[in-house]
Amino acid sequence: MTVRDISVWRRAFLFPATPASVRFRPRDPHVNTSSKPALFVSSDFNGFLGLLVDNISVMAFLATALIGIFGFPADLVYTRMFPGTTLGVLLGNLAYFVMARRLAKRSGNAQTTAMPLGVDAPTSIGMGLLVLGPAFLSYKQAGMDEHAAAIATWQLGMASLVVMGVFKTVLSFFGPLVQRHVPRAGLLGSIAGIALVLMGFLPLLEIMKVPMVGFAGLGIVLYALVARGAMPWNLPGVLVAFVVGLLLYLVLGPLGWLGHGYHPAAAWQWRVALPWPTLQWIHGLPLTLPYLPLILPFGLLMVAGGINVTESARAAGDNYNTRDILLVEALATLVAGCCGGVAQTTPYIGQPAYRAMGARTGYVLLTGIVVGLGGVFGYLSNLVELLPLAVLAPILIYVAISITTQAFEATPQRYAAAVVFSFFPAIADMVAIKLGDPTYVPREHFVALYNDASHGISELAVINVLGNGFIITSMIWASFVVAMIDGRPRRAASILLLGGALTLFGVIHSVVPTGSLYLPWALDPALRSISLQFAGAYLMLAVVLALLSLQPRNTAQA
Repeated sequence: MTVRDISVWRRAFLFPATPASVRFRPRDPHVNTSSKPALFVSSDFNGFLGLLVDNISVMAFLATALIGIFGFPADLVYTRMFPGTTLGVLLGNLAYFVMARRLAKRSGNAQTTAMPLGVDAPTSIGMGLLVLGPAFLSYKQAGMDEHAAAIATWQLGMASLVVMGVFKTVLSFFGPLVQRHVPRAGLLGSIAGIALVLMGFLPLLEIMKVPMVGFAGLGIVLYALVARGAMPWNLPGVLVAFVVGLLLYLVLGPLGWLGHGYHPAAAWQWRVALPWPTLQWIHGLPLTLPYLPLILPFGLLMVAGGINVTESARAAGDNYNTRDILLVEALATLVAGCCGGVAQTTPYIGQPAYRAMGARTGYVLLTGIVVGLGGVFGYLSNLVELLPLAVLAPILIYVAISITTQAFEATPQRYAAAVVFSFFPAIADMVAIKLGDPTYVPREHFVALYNDASHGISELAVINVLGNGFIITSMIWASFVVAMIDGRPRRAASILLLGGALTLFGVIHSVVPTGSLYLPWALDPALRSISLQFAGAYLMLAVVLALLSLQPRNTAQA
């Protein structure tokens, strides 16, 4: 879900002193708003700036992670991946612009605000750190040269988006059904786990590699947005943090104070690359199989998020059709994948905040054009290259804090334990990412530790198995705990049986270090034993809960 785009961040960045009287105020039905809405209003610029910065930030982190962390060829990121990804942003925002104009005309409400759309942060970062980056390294370790490995990774990214696009298109017709059967603690807890360890902890490591730059920026962000401290001249806190961090980087770097953390900006390049449709994603379809436990939940989260943001807009006075909102972002993702994109689009939470800023319909049109053409003509990649990760990461850490906080605020307090419990698989996956890096643990030593069964299942194997498929695992864990809290042990048992079945085939708890799916009878005896023990654990607990359900229900209130 796109819970990262919470309204407090947008207001702090663009409109820090919005009067309480204009925040999230539904349209007064007695006010005459029948005049034809203008194509652009001056306050559309506020919305445009916020939506533009959001998209650039996500694209910058994706590029920096692939290039800086995994050594992915920069030219392929900027000329193959970016154009298709930004095309999805362009098409999605154009469609939302048309939808908003039609809604304004139909309702006679000139104050109608378009739904914002952009590249999703949690799943894009997840794609970079959990799918594309590790895949690139594994292809090179398998003997491919760097260029061939990069092309295969790009094809995997395209195919992943196509799979997510098709999946979201189907789910768009059943979105409310999905939301009813997966408790909010499961949906928000799983995405908060991603936020906490991938959007929060890993960027924090990047900050502390250049601490004189990153820590200062992080402190300003926390002071302005968490402590709600005032900025000089009432400037937006995120803008101040960004400018201060960039200035420190540009001034201290050439003086040698940042050591090897400073890299001079690359020369400006016009990387013209049209996002033509290509069938190369077909070659990537077989490569997606090991990553389906990640790819499919990414799509599911966007559907649930789309439902939530549509309800949010409806409460603010703009009655959009939920299915149409979901279909647009699903098709935008699908088209982006067919044209080379690797990051999915999604409607952003915060439409009421854009409405309070005064943005109407023109801001999404302007954002779509600027971002879309930026991928084609390459100026977006140049902006990304000017943004060192240590300067960008403080914003992402704040977003991670906000997502994690919202997981608790938007979930009833009695389910807080379920949310916390859902974090553990994500933590395991983060540790597995680091331990699976051959620069930390040599491959031969990793295999030896993984297969060491002298004291039961090895600790390294437990970490990897627990982390593989962690998003679905988090949903299952939170869901069965929620069922127990609600006094429904039989429902909890049925959820656990589902978890056991998924474990047998590696959808969750894959015993293969790469996280791939398999048929249990095709595994070698040692790995099959681990798989059966994990699946048996779900079965045993399900039996226990089924037996406990036979006891008289305790109706006493805690």
